[in-house]
Amino acid sequence: MGKLTKNKKKAQERYNAEEMFPLKEATQIVKDITFTKFDSSVDLDVRLGVDPKKADQMVRGVVSLPHGIGKDVRVLVLCTPDKEAEAKEAGADHVGLEEYVKKIEGGWTDIDVIITMPTVMAQVGKLGRALGPRGLMPNPKSGTVTMEIGKAVKEVKAGKIDFKVDKFGIIHTTIGRSSFSHEKLTDNATEMIQLITKLKPASAKGTYMKSITLSSTMSGGVKVDQSTIAEL
Repeated sequence: MGKLTKNKKKAQERYNAEEMFPLKEATQIVKDITFTKFDSSVDLDVRLGVDPKKADQMVRGVVSLPHGIGKDVRVLVLCTPDKEAEAKEAGADHVGLEEYVKKIEGGWTDIDVIITMPTVMAQVGKLGRALGPRGLMPNPKSGTVTMEIGKAVKEVKAGKIDFKVDKFGIIHTTIGRSSFSHEKLTDNATEMIQLITKLKPASAKGTYMKSITLSSTMSGGVKVDQSTIAEL
């Protein structure tokens, strides 16, 4: 067995990893057991009783969290020249088309979100192999393929999140930073969980939401008592 570090010992004294906690308490515990010297992210993992291989059980959505995620989201806009000024004015970090298509083909993916236009999807579509595995492929359903470039950039910068269930049936997403108050983290987590609940596929049988866990960068997981979500 590995040596029990000072921080791990503190965490063990703070909570029982096998116990479930009300959401409000869970967000406070995550803050209490986060010992990184940087402002680490706080993540939410929701395990669903769905089969992601079936198209009618794919759970995905878009949410604007009440308090954002506390992170400067790096946005690339792939657009025609007539939309470049609009994208830059809205706050896009990178704007262009052909030069960025070539950069991505060369392995560059130092961005968080890509926004593009329907008219250039033929060029962007060929980047699927590079962007798909990283979750960067623009999609009309998430609002990242649109003619309203400026609006889309502003929404993403303000904390709009595109999420979807992975191949293991888990939705993993950031809901804030460890510097957030536990009230803000609770608000953001509640917004996300309630939306996921509404997105339950009609074809999903049995228990839909199997488990909810909160954690921060390098911290242990804190299990959330689902029955406390409805009380908020």
